[in-house]
Amino acid sequence: MNGYGWALMVAYVVVLVAITKPLGAYMARVYEGEFRPLRRFENLVYRLIGTREDEEMSWITYAGAMLLFNMAGLLVVYLLQRLQGHLPLNPQAMTPPDPHLAWNTATSFATNTNWQSYGGESTLSYASQMLGLAVQNFVSAASGMAVLIALIRGLRSKQASTIGNFWVDMFRGTVYVLMPISFVFALFLVAQGTVQTFAGYVTTQSGQVIALGPAASQIAIKDLGTNGGGFFNANSAHPFENPTPLTNFVIMLSILAIPAALTYTFGKMVKDTRQGWAVLAAMFAIFLPLLWLCVSQEVQPNHMLASLGLDQHLGNMEGKEMRFGAPGSALYATVTTCASNGSVNAMHDSFTPLGGLVPMWLMQLGEIVFGGVGSGLYGMLMFAVVAVFVAGLMVGRTPEYLGKKIEAYEMKMASLTILFPAAAVLVFTAIAVVLESGTKGMANPGAHGFSEVLYAYSSASNNNGSAFAGLTAATPFYDTTLGLAMFLGRFPAKIFALAIAGSLAKKKLVPASSGTLPTHTPLFVGMLVGVVIIVGALTFIPALALGPLVEHLAWKSS
Repeated sequence: MNGYGWALMVAYVVVLVAITKPLGAYMARVYEGEFRPLRRFENLVYRLIGTREDEEMSWITYAGAMLLFNMAGLLVVYLLQRLQGHLPLNPQAMTPPDPHLAWNTATSFATNTNWQSYGGESTLSYASQMLGLAVQNFVSAASGMAVLIALIRGLRSKQASTIGNFWVDMFRGTVYVLMPISFVFALFLVAQGTVQTFAGYVTTQSGQVIALGPAASQIAIKDLGTNGGGFFNANSAHPFENPTPLTNFVIMLSILAIPAALTYTFGKMVKDTRQGWAVLAAMFAIFLPLLWLCVSQEVQPNHMLASLGLDQHLGNMEGKEMRFGAPGSALYATVTTCASNGSVNAMHDSFTPLGGLVPMWLMQLGEIVFGGVGSGLYGMLMFAVVAVFVAGLMVGRTPEYLGKKIEAYEMKMASLTILFPAAAVLVFTAIAVVLESGTKGMANPGAHGFSEVLYAYSSASNNNGSAFAGLTAATPFYDTTLGLAMFLGRFPAKIFALAIAGSLAKKKLVPASSGTLPTHTPLFVGMLVGVVIIVGALTFIPALALGPLVEHLAWKSS
């Protein structure tokens, strides 16, 4: 590890921690209704959709509204793609994508996954990109944040039958959090060289076609909302999306800014900020060692390339941008896969076996370190429920979390939240590697080809969206099954989390006693980390052993 690599990692962590408290406090004010500069407009919107700020919902009604809204968004994105040949804002006369690709893309953006089996600049019109994908970047992110806020209300409520209003939470998350930050972020990107235009593509004198478009506005929310879908096929490796090392650093900050800050929001809303800091500490306890592993693997020379006479003094630079270097690419890969972001500035397929294992396992842990906006923290809170339940069994006492008893129902829902995405990964991977329609999409044989398939379904089911590359995913089989994995990885988990919110809201608060396990101490942080690692290892080590682990052994012996 060179000095630049250490300096980059330290600077990133320090700045991320520094912005956690102010941004988290701001979001707490927004969701508590204390910051409403557009009060009149907000109330007008509520009247137009037939609701009121004080009209709260049961968890079933909240879940129904969430599903209705997201399914409507999925349908709109599908139709925009299929009709784009007849719609305006299509200067390149893009034709409609095939139905299976349109389904995959619509599901991808409605679930906040943003997996892309297409090249944006060669497949979708400006209308599909802006009115479909960019809008979903906002509302799918706000939907995850709304579910988290509902869960927090369930934890702090005193025998209540409601957990808030989905439409109110959606409006406030979108208009007061995502939109203003994205606007400022987009201006910064434009100032650095990211394109933002409605003009058609440019053809040079040599005949090269240079794709343009309204990219900056979409790039800002793709990263801030942990979406990840690139305007261009090369995603954040494209100079029109991510032009400089400064934009690379700020983009990485934007990816984890809200997931990290929401831990402080959680602490503020439950009236004990120590709880939020404890969860954040658990996230960092998993993130930092894996970050070190990924960066340390990529800054080392690749002996297989060195044997070909290639200069390796900058590390393993295959598939990486010179302007970011191996440390900037490895840090980006770790950041984007610990969140449900999935944007990439390098080809993960070209990473060393252990360097590529890190992004894959971060997704397989459930993307709870730090996870997506909202979804990451409610996923981590599911692990907290499991941790206190295990602790209760160890001492023979009914487990409690924040004064609420954790009983069989909550444990079942938490277990389903954790296991549903994992099951989708393993089941679909198994199907893909035994069917001809799955294996013929693998460009590489053996362990690496298996890793490509495992990575794809890990990314889809855990709503990340990044790809290993090397896998031909734009086929009816992969478009359909990856779309199903995205759907099953997103919506059941949200419903289970809301079910826990509703159950906990109805329970009375139990006063802390000498037998209560404190959930803000280093002991609990260690327990929480242990549960996450053990569950992740038991679930995925056998599959990883068939892919990156055996590939690493073969790579080292070659």
